[in-house]
Amino acid sequence: MPKAVKIFVRSVDAVNTVVGTVTMYLVFVMIGLLLYEPISRTIFDKPLIWSMEMSQFTMATYWLLGGGFSMMLKGHVRMDLLYGRWSEKKKARVDVITGLFLIFYLVFLLVGAYSSIEYAVMYGQRNRTAWAPYMAPIKIIMGIGVLLMMLQAISTWFKDLATARGEKI
Repeated sequence: MPKAVKIFVRSVDAVNTVVGTVTMYLVFVMIGLLLYEPISRTIFDKPLIWSMEMSQFTMATYWLLGGGFSMMLKGHVRMDLLYGRWSEKKKARVDVITGLFLIFYLVFLLVGAYSSIEYAVMYGQRNRTAWAPYMAPIKIIMGIGVLLMMLQAISTWFKDLATARGEKI
């Protein structure tokens, strides 16, 4: 594999490792948000209109930004009817083909995310709830998550290509 590909793969893996490692602690933030609301409501007699929605945004952030890291760790679910019995080279050959479909899909998802971000920023889009938060921050996080997932899919594709050719990155 060319040196530029190796640098790309290592860089994307490093970024997704950092983002994924930091992101995994958002579960504790979400737990804190979900615990704070009933405490505030019952003990202080001050119900919060924002805690449930904020915990949903936190979970969406966790899910979206952790996708690339999960892909790097091979943590995504895959249909293992035949795949588990194949050699590493055969798995890599099949993954090179199916990886192209994933990258194609993620490109369209990224275009849609950009369009959604542009709309949210341009028109000051708000959620239609009592709290009515701006939607641009979560949509920007969505776009970053899709971008990181696409970069990781490309990185994984290069790794699979190298394995199919009998090389290592």
